[in-house]
Amino acid sequence: MQTILGGGGTIGVALAKELTAYTNQIRIAARNPQKVNINDELVKANLTIKEEVYKAVEGSEIAYLTVGLAYNTKVWESQWPVIMQNVVDACQHHNTKLVFFDNIYMYDPHFLNGMTEITPINPSSKKGRVRAKIAKMLLDAMADGRVKGLIARAADFYGPNIKNSIITETIVNNFLKGKKAQWMGDASKLHSFTYTPDAAKATALLGNTESAYNQVWHLPTHKEKLTGEDWIKLIANEMGVVPRFQQVSPLMLKIAGIIVPILKEFADIADQYTNSYYFDSSKFSNQFHTYATEPKIAVKEIVSALSSR
Repeated sequence: MQTILGGGGTIGVALAKELTAYTNQIRIAARNPQKVNINDELVKANLTIKEEVYKAVEGSEIAYLTVGLAYNTKVWESQWPVIMQNVVDACQHHNTKLVFFDNIYMYDPHFLNGMTEITPINPSSKKGRVRAKIAKMLLDAMADGRVKGLIARAADFYGPNIKNSIITETIVNNFLKGKKAQWMGDASKLHSFTYTPDAAKATALLGNTESAYNQVWHLPTHKEKLTGEDWIKLIANEMGVVPRFQQVSPLMLKIAGIIVPILKEFADIADQYTNSYYFDSSKFSNQFHTYATEPKIAVKEIVSALSSR
C-alpha cells in the first residue's frame, strides 16, 4: 500500500496517476478524498488530528505528504508543524517510509540564482521560516533513525489546469481576458518553474527507489534560463497574442493586499521575484537520467488544455 496524504491537490492527483506504475494499492487520504484511479482506497482524514493520521498511514509501505494548505501565513504557522509531527509519528509507529513534497521558501534569498540541495537555509519570509521548521523536523527524525524519509523539492509550479499557479493566474488568464500579463517583481530576472507532470513522475520514482532515501532531492526542472519576460513572450506566442505586460512591485502588492488579502501573502515572498531564481536539478538528472520537459513543449500543453475545459 502507498498512501498519499493530502491527495486532492494538484500534485496529489498527478502523483496518484504515476504511482500505478509501481503498485495497484493506492490510498488517498484527505478531508474529502476522491478517487483518481478506479481501484483507489479512500480514507477521510484531517491531518491536524493525530488519530486520523495514524489510521490513514496504517498498513502503508510508503506515505507521500503532498497536502496544500490555504496560502495564509497564520494557517501555515498554526497547522504545518502539527501536521508534520503527526505524520512523522505515524510513520515511525507503522514503520512507513515518508516522502515529503516540499518547496524552496526556506532558502537564503542571497543564493537563489543557482539553488541546489545544499543551498543555505536562511529564510527571509514568515512562510519560509515555517517551511524551514517543518523540514528540520523531518530531517532530525531521519538523522535519528526514527523515520526513513526523503524530501523532494520543487520550484514554483506550472502545468495544465492548475488554478493557483502564478503562470496561470497572472499571465494565461489575463491574456484570455484580453488584459496585460502581470509579473510580480522584476521581469528581467531569471525564474525557474517546475512542470507538474515532471514533478509527480519524479516523486513516484524517488519514493520507489530505496537508495533515494535519507536525502534531499530537487525535482526535475528544465535547465533553460528564462526571465519573467521570456516566459510571458513564450506564452503569448503560443496563445497568439501580443506579449503586453506590467510589473507589480512588492509595494504595489502590499497596497493591493489591503483590498485583496491574497496579494499581501505574495508580498511575503517578494525576494523570489526581485532576485534571479534559478533551480538546479542536476543531481536528479545525473542519477536517474531523466530530464524535465522543455518549456516550449510544456507551455504548448498548458495552452492546449484550455481548449478542453
